[in-house]
Amino acid sequence: MPTENLRFGLIVVVVALMLAIGAGMWFGSRSTTPDVLPAAGGVSYTTVPEAIVVHVSGAVTRPGLVTVPSSARVADAIAGAGGAATGADLASLNLASSVRDGDQIVVPLVGAARTPGAAVDRGIDLNRASAAELESLPGVGPVLAGRIVAYRDLHGPFAAVEDLMDVGGIGEAKLAAMRDSIAAP
Repeated sequence: MPTENLRFGLIVVVVALMLAIGAGMWFGSRSTTPDVLPAAGGVSYTTVPEAIVVHVSGAVTRPGLVTVPSSARVADAIAGAGGAATGADLASLNLASSVRDGDQIVVPLVGAARTPGAAVDRGIDLNRASAAELESLPGVGPVLAGRIVAYRDLHGPFAAVEDLMDVGGIGEAKLAAMRDSIAAP
């Protein structure tokens, strides 16, 4: 009998040790950062993408107002309008272009005369463009693009193209050279 008690005790210890190791591995693999961080006052917030409204017209299945996420592209807005209709000239549009609240996107028919400014082809968005994208503006190199981004980060979004005059290195002549390549904020 003493041997059976010793063997039983040893089995109990081994099982308890295995359970402890398994529990440690399970708890150790869990993230210590909560998915939703509580804000002051104990209220939790999750991030919800902001929705915007754009007007899609022309050769689409359901022309009209379309609600899309703020990160949407022209292709997303066209899809939200039911997709392109037969004969739509999608090659004439930049389907990867970002859309902004209030934009109008006109999808032309193949061979139709294009109305200037009808499609979303506005130029560089000062409030969304990266430094690399800003370098595509006439007269803007890496240093000036960095200053524009730094100014925007410090002071918030540009309210008008003329606000670029507050960025060091941009004067009347430089602003005039790049004005046509900039989307109005």
